[in-house]
Amino acid sequence: ANIGKNAQLQYVNVQNWGPRTRSHYTQKMHVGRDGQAVSVSVALGGLYNKADVRTELRGANAYSEMIGVLFGDSSQHFDNHTEHVHVHGHTYSDLDFKVVLEDRARSAYTGLIRIELDAADSEAYQENRNLLLDKECRAESIPELEILNEDVRCTHGATVGPIDEEQVFYLMTRGLPRREAERAIVEGFFAPVLDRIDDEAMHERLWSYVHSKLQTR
Repeated sequence: ANIGKNAQLQYVNVQNWGPRTRSHYTQKMHVGRDGQAVSVSVALGGLYNKADVRTELRGANAYSEMIGVLFGDSSQHFDNHTEHVHVHGHTYSDLDFKVVLEDRARSAYTGLIRIELDAADSEAYQENRNLLLDKECRAESIPELEILNEDVRCTHGATVGPIDEEQVFYLMTRGLPRREAERAIVEGFFAPVLDRIDDEAMHERLWSYVHSKLQTR
């Protein structure tokens, strides 16, 4: 997709394939001067799923935001690769990707931020958090930075960790069974990402997909 001068686009991709499906999803956007692109990805279904998402910022004041929510269970496998490429200076990118896994699910995430030589005064932020509900699930997070101009501001963060047993215990002392306590923690984990979506109807619809998956636990 090409987002031209002063144009705005919000694109939402919900992956809720059946349990035997294998998929490979590719997305590429070019954002022009003063353009804005918001890309939302919700990954819930399928057996093996690969996604390649790339946005190039090609004009001054171009803005890109990537929002990701992934919830895997059983023996699902997810492989996600994102790229934010700042071709022009005075551009801004932000990525927030949250992953929850249980059972024997697997997730591999690689996120690239590339600042080209002529892209001075650019800002790029990237965050990937992974919450593991069972001992047999696995998550890998690989942030990549290619900074060819020193006059920029870039930050990235990545964590992989088990569910906080103290939080679970606290909720159980308030009368919740363990599974309900885990659901509440997962909802709180996803909320900061999904709440970034301003469109109320779309916000409610995406939460309905997440809640549907939570109810199957």
